[in-house]
Amino acid sequence: MHIAVVGTGYVGLVSGVCFAEMGNQVTCVDIDARKVESLRDGRLTIYEPGLEVYFDRGRRENRLRFTTDLAEALAPADVVFLALPTPPGEDGSADLRYVLGVADDVGRLLAEARRGLAGAEAGGDGAASRPWGYKVIVDKSTVPVGTSARVTAAIEAHGLEAGEDFDVVSNPEFLREGAAVDDFMKPERVVVGTDSERAAELMTRLYEPFVRSGNPILVMDEASAEMTKYAANAMLATKITFMNEVANLCDRVGADVDKVRRGIGTDSRIGPKFLYAGIGFGGSCFPKDVQALHRTAGQNGYDFRILQAVLDVNEDQKRALVPPVLDALADDAGRLDGKTITVWGLAFKPHTDDVREAPAHVLIREFVGLGADVVAFDPEAVETTRATFEREPLEGSGSLSYAETAYDAAAGADALVVATEWPEFRRPDLARVRRSLKPGPNGAPLLFDGRNVFEPGEMAEAGFAYRSIGRPAVEPLPIDDGAGATPVVTLPGS
Repeated sequence: MHIAVVGTGYVGLVSGVCFAEMGNQVTCVDIDARKVESLRDGRLTIYEPGLEVYFDRGRRENRLRFTTDLAEALAPADVVFLALPTPPGEDGSADLRYVLGVADDVGRLLAEARRGLAGAEAGGDGAASRPWGYKVIVDKSTVPVGTSARVTAAIEAHGLEAGEDFDVVSNPEFLREGAAVDDFMKPERVVVGTDSERAAELMTRLYEPFVRSGNPILVMDEASAEMTKYAANAMLATKITFMNEVANLCDRVGADVDKVRRGIGTDSRIGPKFLYAGIGFGGSCFPKDVQALHRTAGQNGYDFRILQAVLDVNEDQKRALVPPVLDALADDAGRLDGKTITVWGLAFKPHTDDVREAPAHVLIREFVGLGADVVAFDPEAVETTRATFEREPLEGSGSLSYAETAYDAAAGADALVVATEWPEFRRPDLARVRRSLKPGPNGAPLLFDGRNVFEPGEMAEAGFAYRSIGRPAVEPLPIDDGAGATPVVTLPGS
């Protein structure tokens, strides 16, 4: 099948590469000429595990092409995917200017092709009607309910007829950054929103190779498909936020949120996923989609109160480690002047370089604003972090620098903060880390774990004053590994 993918951001590039891997002819189009040039030259513009292998194979076998020319991509396409940004507006609603703008361009190009074909037929030349026949236009972007109707109207405004010249389908993505290739190639379900049997049949043929294990292709109306995506992300964000609220209460009553998680996660009605407490969620999806669904509710006269609570709690949770750090290190004025804080992790989650809405960035802004010098390390997200803080500079008397390794970042710091649960942060040389950090006020190095990656007992044995999310603070046990004994102390705030 011939496929056009408009937009080579995260969703568009993963979709295009994976469709090509399954034998389709894919042309990806983007207005960013530099990005297209990079992709043509074989340089991926995002980091995603497993993507490079499929990307290289698709290019090598001429199934995957890149262009800035929408008409070039559109002409042979049976299916046209719109994988475009829908950033939140000032009121939290999804900004559809890119989606509707491209829909208008698609309508114009299809209409021009129709007129050209009609002219050719009138002149006796039945020239290649095939490339410009019926097309399915697919909303792959996360869009509010009613967007498919607006895309249809934008295309029909050029004199085309839905159901005859084209159909618009909602086909939301359910990709997890860091596992997107697996999610695309082996989806738990495929949602197709359309009232057109013709479009549904074409989309089913396209996706059948991806669901050979028996997972469903769910065909429904457009509005329900659009709502499904928002409802799914809002539900997951709510689970995360609920567990963070439970963790905050555990801190106050002396319970351990990890034990609570296991206790409720074994209940089949609840399940074990998305129950891990931490410093909040970020990324390109959950914050934006919860805001957009909340705004959609308001526009339709419904006060979706739980969603506002999710947003408010999550913003507070991103700063959950600031009070314990201040308790341990702040001067009498409540500042961190002269202190160095190491931050492990910059991406909003592991296995990605995406730093959008990352809790680590919120912590860095807080620490720098309070006068601390922050030294950060992340395996993939340093450059995206640099770019972010160049666009939106840090404020305050502190500073931010980057280290080449996690151990370099910890050297001489007053405290270590874990902000992203990268696998390499789970099993470091703890003795080396302990020796690298300065002793805290009570003699033991301070480690603040925003993702609960370490076991408290292990941290006590390793000699750290350790604070995590929703679990009791631990007292370091006396050890002597040649660096001198560590006294038994209690972390401030325990």
